[in-house]
Amino acid sequence: MIFSKSKNSSQPFTTGSMLSKLGALGLATCLLFIGCSKADETVTPVGTSSETEASKQQALSNNDAMASHEADTRVDPNVNKKPEGKPVSYDVQSWKASNTQDLSLEDVDALKKQFGKVTVTDEKSLDYASNMAVKYRFMKGDEPYLDNIIDSQDYLELGWYYANPNDSDSEKKMSIDHAKKVYKVMTGLMGDEGKDLVQSILSGKIVKNKVINDTKVELAKCEFYSCMIIMNKNG
Repeated sequence: MIFSKSKNSSQPFTTGSMLSKLGALGLATCLLFIGCSKADETVTPVGTSSETEASKQQALSNNDAMASHEADTRVDPNVNKKPEGKPVSYDVQSWKASNTQDLSLEDVDALKKQFGKVTVTDEKSLDYASNMAVKYRFMKGDEPYLDNIIDSQDYLELGWYYANPNDSDSEKKMSIDHAKKVYKVMTGLMGDEGKDLVQSILSGKIVKNKVINDTKVELAKCEFYSCMIIMNKNG
């Protein structure tokens, strides 16, 4: 009985001891693995935090670059723009011309004399309607190229350089001088109405299909560096 009691009382101790040992071993093992896992978990957020911080820094850098670019695009486009020069002044009221209509569209030689010496003759040119024509130029080699008479069977055209505000003073002067010659020629062809026509186009007006003293002006204007007066010989 004593043996039985001792046996019975020792068995729980042995079993409990074993369980305790196994529990301790399991706990140690668990802690070992959990500890590694915890350590891993502890490292992971640090890495994530670093990456997040780097991402934030990159985003801020990108935002700064975008802001800088937007600021550049908002720069006033006129900063480096060349200042607008002084427009050419055509003081037509002070120009002198005879009111006598002693010129005609058919007498091209008389018209040429009004412009000076012919420097270039182009016999393979085209008129307003793309018909064969002869072009007479009066400019010198260093002067604006548009300074001419175009003569064909149906049309007589006067053309000259129309200076813009940023041209040099010499170019503006040539533009004015030739406009004065056209003013004189148109006065000889059409009287006061010829004067008015020149004054109108020099001020920016465009004239189309207007009959002046039995002569049809197909087109008269000054724009895009050139002035032109195109007259129809047939009406």
